Amino acid sequence: MDQSVKEKFKRLEQELKDVMVNPDIEVEFHFDNDMPYLKVRYITEEHQVHEKDIEISPDNWKKSVEELKDYVTFMIEQFMEEIDSVEYGGE
Repeated sequence: MDQSVKEKFKRLEQELKDVMVNPDIEVEFHFDNDMPYLKVRYITEEHQVHEKDIEISPDNWKKSVEELKDYVTFMIEQFMEEIDSVEYGGE
């Protein structure tokens, strides 16, 4: 992975942190063997911590930061809905 791709993911991480209005969500980028992934941590009202790694495949690396942000935001929303469904019975 070249440096420009890493810089793109760093910009993406910052933009995600800027748009996340839910204080119960933490996002952090990691690079494991040059494979980027986003670690999402969601803390429920009962203070239970749920984590998910969202991998970003090489097919997506050429997308713009805005496109990646939309994709990752959608994945985070799905993750939160899954947790809420289990925790609160789909309320």
